[in-house]
Amino acid sequence: MSKVIQKRVAVLEGVPSDFIAAGSTKVLNQVDHANRTIKLDTATGSTVTLPPATGSGFSYKFVVSALATSNSHIVKVANASDAMQGYVFTRDDTSDAAMAFFATAGTSDTITLNRTTTGSVTIGESFTIVDFAANRYQVEGFISNTGAPATPFSAAVS
Repeated sequence: MSKVIQKRVAVLEGVPSDFIAAGSTKVLNQVDHANRTIKLDTATGSTVTLPPATGSGFSYKFVVSALATSNSHIVKVANASDAMQGYVFTRDDTSDAAMAFFATAGTSDTITLNRTTTGSVTIGESFTIVDFAANRYQVEGFISNTGAPATPFSAAVS
């Protein structure tokens, strides 16, 4: 192995991957998960809890890497004080590929991809959540649906 390759390998050892498997449950923190991509990666659904929103500017990208075949993929805030604002676009998986747009409500704190009307229909669906202010996350994303599209946003954290 050349010295250049050896140096590159040495630099990369111990550097975390940009991708994190959510598994069935994952509680995120800023140190280990900020500015990384979290894979929603289990057929039985993944539930991910964000760290408390502080205005850090950190982002968390989520990608559907395995379609949930039971349960749902869920991403939620850590506490009843935090909320989400923003939107997702969704595309119907039928031949007409109709598009829909859903914005959060003022109390939205959870994203649920339910395997039909609100997402987890297509591998590669993704959304990014940014901690932009105390108690506030900004959401932007693209998902797909089957059947009549519905909002993936709800107020479920108490």
